[in-house]
Amino acid sequence: MKQDRREFLMRSGCALGMTALATQMRHFGLMSAMAQKSDRSNVVPSDYRALVCVFLAGGNDGNNTIIPNHNDASISNYTAYSNARSAQGLAIAQNTLLPITVPRMGGLTYGLHPSFGPGVAGAINNGLHELWAQGKMCAVTNVGTLVAPMTRAQYQNHSVQRPYQLYSHSDQVGQYQGGRSDTESFTGWGGRIADLRTTPDNPSGLVPMITSISGAQLFTAGQTTLPLAIADSGTSLANVLNPQGFSSSTSSQARLAAFNSLRSIDLSSQVVAAASEITGEAMQANAALQTSQEVTVTFPNTSLGRQLKQVARLIKKRTDLSINRQVFFVQIGGFDTHNGQITTQATQLADVSQSMRAFYEEMVVQGVADKVTQFTMADFSRTFNPASSGGNVGSDHAWANYHFVVGGAITAADFFGINTSNGTPFPTLTLNGPDDADSGSSARGRWIPTTSVEQYAATLARWFGVPPANLSNVFPLIGNFANTDLGFLGPA
Repeated sequence: MKQDRREFLMRSGCALGMTALATQMRHFGLMSAMAQKSDRSNVVPSDYRALVCVFLAGGNDGNNTIIPNHNDASISNYTAYSNARSAQGLAIAQNTLLPITVPRMGGLTYGLHPSFGPGVAGAINNGLHELWAQGKMCAVTNVGTLVAPMTRAQYQNHSVQRPYQLYSHSDQVGQYQGGRSDTESFTGWGGRIADLRTTPDNPSGLVPMITSISGAQLFTAGQTTLPLAIADSGTSLANVLNPQGFSSSTSSQARLAAFNSLRSIDLSSQVVAAASEITGEAMQANAALQTSQEVTVTFPNTSLGRQLKQVARLIKKRTDLSINRQVFFVQIGGFDTHNGQITTQATQLADVSQSMRAFYEEMVVQGVADKVTQFTMADFSRTFNPASSGGNVGSDHAWANYHFVVGGAITAADFFGINTSNGTPFPTLTLNGPDDADSGSSARGRWIPTTSVEQYAATLARWFGVPPANLSNVFPLIGNFANTDLGFLGPA
């Protein structure tokens, strides 16, 4: 059966099934016209570094993730926490908390959710809690979307611009991943790092600097560079980009040769040229991924565990891929806990803890534990005041949250961030208190952030190798915030 050229290209393109092709169609016309200014004078880095974003989709309840484990009356303590949540059944029992000592809080003890521990018998590993004592994990507290620093009075009298569509899932996800809160963003801060650093850092890279193991994401979208989007470890690296519909038979190889020949025609058309370039890069990457070594550590057989295992496989392949810098995105859902939170959050946090710990241990085995940094993000936190009660208890959309950073480059097991009204980076846990966005009967404990997403992300970007002078290329509003290095990671 005869096929005309257009039909052949369409059928062959669909048969490739390469995510890079599908996810980059919207970039046609932007491949060179919207290139961001960057510092191209840097020499190629001699060491390897990677950032791994672990996104907790739905908005993890930070109030039940890090909890005061002391009864110092001078600052929010366990009693204040318990009084606000016990009656409805949302408080975590103090004797089940996993204690962590926090130097910045005067050496007071705080507690991690019990799911950060070893878990049930036969668990993959001992969870994240142990890494705090080892100095390989820290928390950045009271982080959230901001246009500029904002006090409670400024929030209530509207004298400082609020993030648009505050408390909306999709909009707050977009602002965390996009790295700005004044307007909708069509690129992500991970993608903009790749725009800025791909040429100087990975001049001979066989795969893109930035990779998602969770489909197309705003975080990975750049203006001039192509992200890679691949399946989790249920698919081998040799098959994540493998062209479908072609075999080693003579006729199949002839069709493949014809397809490659057709890709060199009509390149004067921007759309055709872009499609040809994307497909060519995907095929080049596929060739480079045909051989690899399996990771050593056993990962949980969960969606997040398989995503992080695939990241670990790519990192193990880094030398063969000629990659010096990489950014990854993985995601776990299920955190929109308006009801049934006690059981649901415990399950999800156990997965986060076990999967991130397995990944850290694999980086130790690979000898790059101090070169690979995991960090969490989420839509937002949840209200301190519970929603409903009993077995159906949950919490609603809130604002500032606590995030974890894990890796060998951590400077200290401590709380980091800009101080709240009480002179520490941990908010005052009081409804209608100095850190609550709302007042009176409408106050529900939605803490106003003192640390912006940009400040959190800029600290990660500095360590990754983005020069301070170029931070505004990645974070357009960074000039609104005085401190662009929170100090939780060592020097670049």
